[in-house]
Amino acid sequence: MLGRLLETPHEVVLVLSRPDTAAGRGLHVTQSPVKQLAVQRDIEVLQPASLKLPEVERRLREVRPDLLVVVAYGLLIPGVVLAVPRLGAVNVHASLLPRWRGAAPIQRALLAGDVHTGVSVMKMDEGLDTGPVFAQRAIDISSDDDAGTLHDKLARLGGEALVEVLGGLSDGRAQARAQPEDGVTYAAKIDKRETELDWRRPAAELERAVRAFRPAPGALARLGEERVKIWRAALADAEGEPGTVLDARELLVACGSGALRLLELQRAGGRRVSAAEFLRGRPLPIGTRFG
Repeated sequence: MLGRLLETPHEVVLVLSRPDTAAGRGLHVTQSPVKQLAVQRDIEVLQPASLKLPEVERRLREVRPDLLVVVAYGLLIPGVVLAVPRLGAVNVHASLLPRWRGAAPIQRALLAGDVHTGVSVMKMDEGLDTGPVFAQRAIDISSDDDAGTLHDKLARLGGEALVEVLGGLSDGRAQARAQPEDGVTYAAKIDKRETELDWRRPAAELERAVRAFRPAPGALARLGEERVKIWRAALADAEGEPGTVLDARELLVACGSGALRLLELQRAGGRRVSAAEFLRGRPLPIGTRFG
């Protein structure tokens, strides 16, 4: 989104990004892509642990921005900060508000089996994604979309919508409309416990969960005491006791209704492999039970 903004005549005077985090097995400190791009373009970057810190408001008042643009920031933005820019703050949210307000709109749309989603550019207030909306753009969710592919599609769509809204704000054409009171749903943050597949559920729901949790954190299954991540799966027309391997050659597992053909898996500490390669290392005879 920052890259798209930098392609416009609008001047980016300051970037606020989350603090650098330690990631990977070596816990190497990594910078967000937003910070990396800002540094490349010699744009000032602030990384406060909280926007409630007085130095954040002070610096914003010093740079005197016309507008604050917020995209997937992940920290509470207090009213005192929202009040600093002359035109307020706009947020690019990855859903068709008021559906899926909150932290995980992409994953929730996939889990719910939504057939379409989109982006909303809204004027921010102190509520949870409750502000009036300037513009929305919709797209269909394809049967092979996962959280990663859908994120990328919505990022491109959101960039286009944001640039259009910024143009309207510049010349006074942009008008925000209050969100409907009907159709409000909340996209709660994904709880780690949700990622463990419950084989008593219908296969269609589990297949959507595999896609919703890809590329992260991954859908989990249990094989005895071992935890295995399921990265790709396909629906199959078969029935059996939930969690039972029905076909050892194709790694077909029965669900509450229907079955899943597991296509790509990962053992703890291992790499992602095809079902065939997984079975060479650990055969799973018919009747084996996933927990």
